[in-house]
Amino acid sequence: MGFFSPAPYHIISYGFLLGTTFFHTFVGGIISFRVLPRPQFSSLMSSLFPIYFTIQTALPLVLAITYPGSQNPFGITGGITGFLDSSNRYSTFVPVTATFVSALANLAFVGPLTTKVMDERKLQEKKDGKKSWDSPPHSQEMQALNKQFGILHGVSSLLNLGTFVGSVVYGVTLSKRIS
Repeated sequence: MGFFSPAPYHIISYGFLLGTTFFHTFVGGIISFRVLPRPQFSSLMSSLFPIYFTIQTALPLVLAITYPGSQNPFGITGGITGFLDSSNRYSTFVPVTATFVSALANLAFVGPLTTKVMDERKLQEKKDGKKSWDSPPHSQEMQALNKQFGILHGVSSLLNLGTFVGSVVYGVTLSKRIS
């Protein structure tokens, strides 16, 4: 078995997914926000998010492809067939698919929209002569952009949390298979 078995790749992929999501969400992002000036933090996150969301989107696909089958010759097969087996619907398919969909939504829709609004805020800051995070009053345009950014950032955060929760739920399932 060893290198030719999908099981090690499955476990490693799961570890990368959970570790990356945990670290970025609860350690790296928070520390970066606390220690970097806002423009540098914004630039850092704008550069990291596409890579981060791509990793979060790709790894659930790897999990599906490398799903390890049962050791029992009459049990569930591995790979996509085992991943899609009806007996795995709630324990495997739902959490891994939720993880994938949440990450894909951030990668393809919410992330790019958030970046677009951030760019629009930078242009508005130049027009207004005032930063978006400065104390009020703000122009109506900046107020609208700040509100839009807040909503998009909140949605992105919830999607990211969905990715994390789906990963943890699947981890519980995966741990039950270790005997």
